[in-house]
Amino acid sequence: MNADKLLMIAVAPNGAGKTKQDHARLPITAKELAVTAANCLAAGACMIHLHVRDRQQRHTLDPNKYQEAITAIRNAVGAELIIQITTEAAGIYQPWQQMQTVKAMKPEAISLAIREICPAGTDESEAAEFFAWLYRERISPQYILYSIEDIRRFNELQANGIIPQENAVILLVLGRYNDKQQSNVADLLPLVAEVKSQNNWWLCAFGPTEADCMQNAVELGGHCRVGFENNMYFPDGSMAPNNESLVALAAQNAAKLGRRCASPTEAREFMGMRS
Repeated sequence: MNADKLLMIAVAPNGAGKTKQDHARLPITAKELAVTAANCLAAGACMIHLHVRDRQQRHTLDPNKYQEAITAIRNAVGAELIIQITTEAAGIYQPWQQMQTVKAMKPEAISLAIREICPAGTDESEAAEFFAWLYRERISPQYILYSIEDIRRFNELQANGIIPQENAVILLVLGRYNDKQQSNVADLLPLVAEVKSQNNWWLCAFGPTEADCMQNAVELGGHCRVGFENNMYFPDGSMAPNNESLVALAAQNAAKLGRRCASPTEAREFMGMRS
């Protein structure tokens, strides 16, 4: 396996707030998520970033809803695809509730925002205990970083042993969530410059510039998270028909630069996931 040539692609198919009014093919139910997972795996994704909803289609961290979706996805794709559950607060959950969901689920992988779980100026002991528990339980975290300040905070936590992994997986967010968001490709390089070389970094970006941002990430040695959570459009401004079309676009563009899609098995090995 030539790790330098591998590209890991995750699909984030729905997010915390979008509905079918935003796109008729936005997957909400467990069955819809399973179909999307299978199609995105076939298109080149090695991981699905999973959000679930309650009966009113609101963001939830309910373990029962997660289990329903995970079971449906596993029935559709088997054990191959990496399923990463979100711990996003979305203005609803406190850190203890986010951690409680993970402890109840014990999933293979999670994403967590450092600014939510362990913001600067707060007691770090609870977060340190949680991060250590993740490591003991062989749960793979991806740390979400929104800014240079977040990256520096993460680097500090890692240097001080609060975050136990020497080779951590991080997600850089290029831009912010709002209705008119469009990420700027030029904003990526300053973020990457702050990332420690041993850490494995991914990128998500917003709006029709998503593909250009992903291309820049591929050139710089990063990995890609694409999908309707952050973007529903092709570079020409036309609406993408489904999530798998965005995965396929990222894979095709990366292939032109000599990087091929990692299988889930290769991605687990590359990220040091301990199954």
